[in-house]
Amino acid sequence: MGRQGRYSPEVRERAVRMVLDHQDEHSSQWAAISSIAAKFGCTTETLRRWVREAEIDQGRRAGITSDERQRMKELERENRELKRANAILREASVYFAQAELDRRRK
Repeated sequence: MGRQGRYSPEVRERAVRMVLDHQDEHSSQWAAISSIAAKFGCTTETLRRWVREAEIDQGRRAGITSDERQRMKELERENRELKRANAILREASVYFAQAELDRRRK
């Protein structure tokens, strides 16, 4: 489960949309981010990360999309679980093999 952020998805989307819509009115995207971050009560770095993520998701910037990142997390979690299960099965097979050898010696 992902951690719940301080800002709702609606607030994030609105702030990002404002930056993308009004960046031409500022000298740079950073100036737009600084201006709009103050209005939403978040840090400029937080809003900058939201904007970068939105640009990647929209295909405006190269990088891993949010969906791809989520899928990678799920696959990594599944991989950890499978490795753990394999280790348990390996230990169990060693235990039962040793028990079978001990039984045959008697």
